[in-house]
Amino acid sequence: MKAKPAAAPRPSRARGARTASIAAFVVLAALVPTTASASGTQEVEAELPYVCTLPSGQLPATVRVSADFPERAGAGEAFTPSDVTTTVELPAEAVADLAARDATEVRAATRLDVGVAQNAATATATWRGSAEPVALPESGPLTLVAKGDVPSVAGRSDGDLTFSAGALAIDLALGAADGTATDAAAAGPGSLTVDCALAEDAPAQGLLATVPVGAGGAGPSGSPSPSGPAGTSGTPDDGQPDGPGDRQPERQSERSPKVLENTPGGAAADRDDVPPCRYDEQHPPTDVSLNAYVTGYANVKKMKGAAYLPPSCVLIEQGLPVAGPPDPEYLIFDTLSYGNFHYQEREQTPPFEATFLSFDFTPVKATMVLEQTGPMRIDSRTKIRLSDFTTITDTYVRAPLVLHVLDLEVNGTPLDVGPGCRTETSLTSEDPDPANFPGDHLVLYGRGEQIIGLPATGYLLLSGGVLSGEMTIPAFTGCGTDGEDLDRLLTASVSGPGNYIKQVQGQTCAIAAPVFPSPENEGQCTEDLQPYEIPVAER
Repeated sequence: MKAKPAAAPRPSRARGARTASIAAFVVLAALVPTTASASGTQEVEAELPYVCTLPSGQLPATVRVSADFPERAGAGEAFTPSDVTTTVELPAEAVADLAARDATEVRAATRLDVGVAQNAATATATWRGSAEPVALPESGPLTLVAKGDVPSVAGRSDGDLTFSAGALAIDLALGAADGTATDAAAAGPGSLTVDCALAEDAPAQGLLATVPVGAGGAGPSGSPSPSGPAGTSGTPDDGQPDGPGDRQPERQSERSPKVLENTPGGAAADRDDVPPCRYDEQHPPTDVSLNAYVTGYANVKKMKGAAYLPPSCVLIEQGLPVAGPPDPEYLIFDTLSYGNFHYQEREQTPPFEATFLSFDFTPVKATMVLEQTGPMRIDSRTKIRLSDFTTITDTYVRAPLVLHVLDLEVNGTPLDVGPGCRTETSLTSEDPDPANFPGDHLVLYGRGEQIIGLPATGYLLLSGGVLSGEMTIPAFTGCGTDGEDLDRLLTASVSGPGNYIKQVQGQTCAIAAPVFPSPENEGQCTEDLQPYEIPVAER
């Protein structure tokens, strides 16, 4: 017979207040801007049969797709499959076709159509990837491994969101032994395009992953129920983000999933929902002034929780490129730019709120800002490969930022943290070049690549893209009032290393040479010289 535990003494009001403080500060670990979904991650690896059309005819091929998807997402919540790799294995007959063109190496770029289906509606996302040059094998198959960024996707309502592989196009640039283009590829990359179709006997019709959306979806292993083959359209909605005039009444369950390319007009929020981002008398523009919005998600390792950093304005002064170190294979240029957050004449983000359940039942809401304590430095190194003029740009953003907690509510009751509750120092990252960049600062990294004849991928300062990194959250100071020191509680609950960061910068607006939207051009600037694009946060 189990003994009945003794009843706990009823807490006094003072003890209850301290318990509320502990509950509040424990969940603050989930509120710092970084990225990685609060839910878990499902790792997907699919091996699919394809039929590819080459000069010698239709040949079988094997395509392996691997990616990481969230285990679950909320309705309307955008997320991005990560670590996407498309591996194509072409048979020996395909190698013979390429060798017949006097090629000894090949560079590939892939375009995989992925059908996204939810309930009775579908849309199509294009997953692009690029591969390093590989030598043609003397015998056996040719294996091409392509990687790249893919569009964000958002389910519009509750229900399983399924991803299925569809048509595949492989753009091949052929090279001779000395690295020059062959006569057949004199026009540059993409001189030979191989079209591939999913084989009829492909398992589960090319199903890659299932992501439950909302509270009622099945688990990741649940059976998908797409309405038709991947890439077909189930409604007049083509799956693109809503435009300003897209307010037609229709049943939510019948609306196509959103495929968000992070292009102008693909905003996750209306312009009325974001702060202004323009130069003014106190911040007059120069000939090299840019402005852009940045947004993102964040996790803290200790709490496995996520928070959303809404679009924030950044004013940027772009530097001039200078010659980099000599390299026999590349032309190298280095560019140093500087940027600052800009909100109500302060170098900080707008205040942002996040609400979480402490101990799974106590709602806690916090209001915070990220405050800049020094210049934001943007170092870009551009390398132009002499053999094929492919351009690769590596960018490091170094920013000294402290996290300032403004307000806190526990179960609807305000908790006074005082005016100076913040991290002791800047959020910090391990710098790849600590000798030249000492001190406490956050480091974010992005890489962009431009292959002649193909769209740029990855991050570039002018066009934006994804920046990511990892940070340590320092100890907190100045938290608490009326003699109650909450610094140690907050530090124990929140501070520590290993917190992954992912931010998305939008297309910049060049103030001296603005590009306005027109039938011929995608807009980069609004009429009052604000960034036209409001980027979409990605998990």
